Amino acid sequence: MHIELRQLRYFVAVADEMHFGRAAIKLSMSQPPLSQAIMALELQLGAPLFIRDTRKICLSVAGEVLLPEARRLLAQANALPQLAQRAASGNLGQIDIAFVSIADYSILPPLLQKFHQLYPQVQVNLREATSNVQLDLLMANDIDVGFIIPPIASDNQSRLSYRKVLTESLVLAAPSNFQTKNPNNLSAYQALPLILFPRKIAPALHDTILACFRQHGLTPSIGQEAIQMQTIVALVSAGMGIALVPQSVSNLKRPGVTYHTLANTDACVEIGVAWRNEQASPALLNFLRLLE
Repeated sequence: MHIELRQLRYFVAVADEMHFGRAAIKLSMSQPPLSQAIMALELQLGAPLFIRDTRKICLSVAGEVLLPEARRLLAQANALPQLAQRAASGNLGQIDIAFVSIADYSILPPLLQKFHQLYPQVQVNLREATSNVQLDLLMANDIDVGFIIPPIASDNQSRLSYRKVLTESLVLAAPSNFQTKNPNNLSAYQALPLILFPRKIAPALHDTILACFRQHGLTPSIGQEAIQMQTIVALVSAGMGIALVPQSVSNLKRPGVTYHTLANTDACVEIGVAWRNEQASPALLNFLRLLE
């Protein structure tokens, strides 16, 4: 069965006027074609929509049931152009975003708040993942954009775009019960093992941290490895060692951890966004514009 929107408009017009002649005038057509169209619709549905007599018409039981549904369908059809225009402008849609835990302490919360204020009807789906996992998700078309720690592997560079978002200095996270006269000097912590990201998870950050120790003539003893920033901080709070973390992570207040600015070092970590080179959705383009 194929029912056209035109037929539903005719039905609603007659139901509103309860008069074929007035409905025909409202529709800018003559009455005979309108009557024929309603009869054809009733034939398709297998039930009368109006009870007719020589003086008046009224809705049948089937007509009363059909009328609100017909109004709903017509309203939805009328809204389609506006929905399409809003989707084309990026005011409607969906974005799947992945992020490294570092971004959750810095750029991501205010950015999401601003985006929601500007585009409240765009659904944002969030997923925390390490940079290497995010690159796989991007290549598999499972996310739209990822907040990663570069670099991007050479075999992915031809299909992905990248933009730096921020650079953060590294600070020292140390157990609060560790006493030293020089809390801003790495050499004061030689007795404690280093808690670190595995290199395959974040090679740039891993190498930057070790380079920081070499810059001070130190070779750290690697203790635990962890892939989540909150896990690293938790291990520090448990007295398992020290860690070098981005400045924004110091917002993560945890008992047993004290953060110190490092002396004589410019060690930092870069965070950026990566997305596929193929045509981005309007909603994603709006999101990327906020980062500019």
